[in-house]
Amino acid sequence: MKVNWLSIFLAGLLPSLLGNAEEGPESPATFSREHFEIDGQPAFMILPSLEKTKEAKSIPWVLYAPTFAGRLPSDRDEGWMMQRWLDQGIAIAGIDIGESYGSPAGRETYTKLHEKLVEQFRFDSKASLLARSRGGLMLYCWAVENPEKVRCIAGIYPVCDLTSYPGIEKACGAYGMAAEEQKAKLHLHNPIPRLAPLAKEQVPILHIHGAKDKLVPLAANSGAMKQEYDRLGGSMKLIVAPDQWHNMWRGFFECQELVDFVIQNARARYQ
Repeated sequence: MKVNWLSIFLAGLLPSLLGNAEEGPESPATFSREHFEIDGQPAFMILPSLEKTKEAKSIPWVLYAPTFAGRLPSDRDEGWMMQRWLDQGIAIAGIDIGESYGSPAGRETYTKLHEKLVEQFRFDSKASLLARSRGGLMLYCWAVENPEKVRCIAGIYPVCDLTSYPGIEKACGAYGMAAEEQKAKLHLHNPIPRLAPLAKEQVPILHIHGAKDKLVPLAANSGAMKQEYDRLGGSMKLIVAPDQWHNMWRGFFECQELVDFVIQNARARYQ
């Protein structure tokens, strides 16, 4: 698919957008996680200080994916972002659903997580989503079916197309389908063809993606998503890192514009 790259704001990745990306990571903070389970799946939440939430009727929050118990989100990788959100009274939560690739079972678990956090812990009824890599499939497949529960979506080189990553042959098992069946039903499960509800709900999107990403190619994922979301009248900004690939470059994890985007939208009802 041809993407009009001239319409994408490169901005040379100005330092002002990237926090201290060129200076290397800060000493990682250690975040206190509260652990619980949903249908036997390990979940977590990281809460702001009581001082920042005690008078709030509800707590703004970020739903993060993928979550792998003990590994992701990483205090070292995502710590810079998480600390800035916590400082603004924004909680972070997630659940380990394994390699779901956006499957219906995974989507159902996210709905149960959302219900528990809203009903039992007074989290905001609308979450701000942060999709890292294959977390894109997990969160977008849930978001397109629950647009009224989403304030915004931020992505760090997120997967937006099952055929791009991991491919039908690998993903079909998580869906309980044979490859040929999943190909026939791809329009029911692939995020990009299903974005209309998010555009109708006016959910803003921001991605940062490396131009040289071969694992999750820019054009087939964030590029194709921007093209389709623009066509639907949605608001999406795509920041392209010209010399980066699917790596641990600090600019992906210390992007000030991404952090501010989440803060602005997560706290929109509190302003």
